[in-house]
Amino acid sequence: MKKKPNMLLIVADQHRMDCLGAYGNQEIKTPHLDSLAKDGVVYENSFCVAPLCTPSRYSLMTGLYPHQHQGYTNHSTISEGTATFPRLLKEQGYRTEAIGKMHLTPTYLDIGFEHMQLAEQNGEGRFEDDYHRYLRAHDLVDKMDLIDQVDEYRYQASDSYWDSMGTLESNLPEQHHSTSWIGEKALSSISQWGAEEANFLMVSFIKPHHPFDPPEPWSTMYDPKKLTILPGWTEECLSRDLENDQGFFPHKKLTKDKLKKSMAYYYASISHIDFYVGKIMECLKTQGLYEDTLIIYTSDHGEYLGFHHLLLKNNYMYDPLVKVPLIIKRPKEKHKGTRTEHLVSNIDLAPTLLGFGGGAPDVFMAGSDLLSEHHRSFSERQFIFSEQGRGQQYMIRSRSHKLILDREESKCLFFDLEKDPLEFNNLYHDSNYQGLILQFKQALYTMILFDNAPPSHTNHQASVIRENNVPRSKKEKLEMANWVRAKMRSEQY
Repeated sequence: MKKKPNMLLIVADQHRMDCLGAYGNQEIKTPHLDSLAKDGVVYENSFCVAPLCTPSRYSLMTGLYPHQHQGYTNHSTISEGTATFPRLLKEQGYRTEAIGKMHLTPTYLDIGFEHMQLAEQNGEGRFEDDYHRYLRAHDLVDKMDLIDQVDEYRYQASDSYWDSMGTLESNLPEQHHSTSWIGEKALSSISQWGAEEANFLMVSFIKPHHPFDPPEPWSTMYDPKKLTILPGWTEECLSRDLENDQGFFPHKKLTKDKLKKSMAYYYASISHIDFYVGKIMECLKTQGLYEDTLIIYTSDHGEYLGFHHLLLKNNYMYDPLVKVPLIIKRPKEKHKGTRTEHLVSNIDLAPTLLGFGGGAPDVFMAGSDLLSEHHRSFSERQFIFSEQGRGQQYMIRSRSHKLILDREESKCLFFDLEKDPLEFNNLYHDSNYQGLILQFKQALYTMILFDNAPPSHTNHQASVIRENNVPRSKKEKLEMANWVRAKMRSEQY
């Protein structure tokens, strides 16, 4: 029997699509990811279904939209029994492992991984995970990250933290930084892959998520003065954006100099990840596994990085926030070095991985298998959907137009992306576009109400009332079933 192919999923956090050489950025240094792109397919219209870490990650795992899995916030739990691709892969015979950031609640939530070595950032995870226990054993604390992510320390942060908008060199030596720790753990795991077993490994980096705190020598890799600000920068914030959210750091205080320093450290964090992607690729090649391993690189969401004078996330679902890199290199790639403009989503990754492993997606999974030759072609997809909060805001996007539908009518936006690719001119009340806007709304309503009904949830271990008439054990149920079976055999029916 032929061994199932190995699969490697590499996930960055908050990686804006155009901050990668393979997507046309001439200033960032990502030679290894660019090499991976030359060996695979680059998806130029790849989107997340939620521009927030945990909801997006749950969607990646389940192939479901947030309104289906109901993990709307960064501190949420999907229902027990929800199908996930790691669990289904394990049932297909895969050895499943996760290394790095998962952002689950509880921290080590069982979603189908046999082994988990975690490096967390937000919430209680950082006080429970493997990485921070490792730091403690070395008498170290990731000071910059702690200040940025834990209110107790953020409110007491120094002026340098606030003035730089969280852009400061890490206090940790390079070998103890989270990127290095995650990368080294991944290399150790891959080096132990057996020739006969089928392996699935998810390597999930914390970076380039803020704070922008690369360690030396990565912190000196880019000269801020030589960097070109990315498309979409404005000298002032748009009033609608400020009304929607003032910013994790006050957007009004963002200047070109501050932005370029943030860009330099953000780019450095990506280059640090790229370095370990290169080491991972070389490890696979040394073991003779590279050609026969499916490798996917993506991110959970993007980053404004100056777009509309904004930094980080938590505002309207403009393209730099919802577009994410997606590179897929499969064994014996037929379309090596090609690019596609098809609309794809991170809910497509679960059915894609399951299909490539020889199985089938769960019946409720809403995504498409991007690698299947026989599946209904994802090229037919007209719209991409993304959502924020519990029904707070939706994005419906085609290749040429975008509707951002908010619970508050005054916050609804519509853009003609062919005429206005940087999303400045709101056409929501323009009479010339009302028919098209209605078409987009109908697509959203159909998707929510009919196409993607939430899966039913079953938990046989749920608590029951404590009364004498309630059976206490499976034995009683089995005895009843056997009695009925015997009785039926004695009857004529």
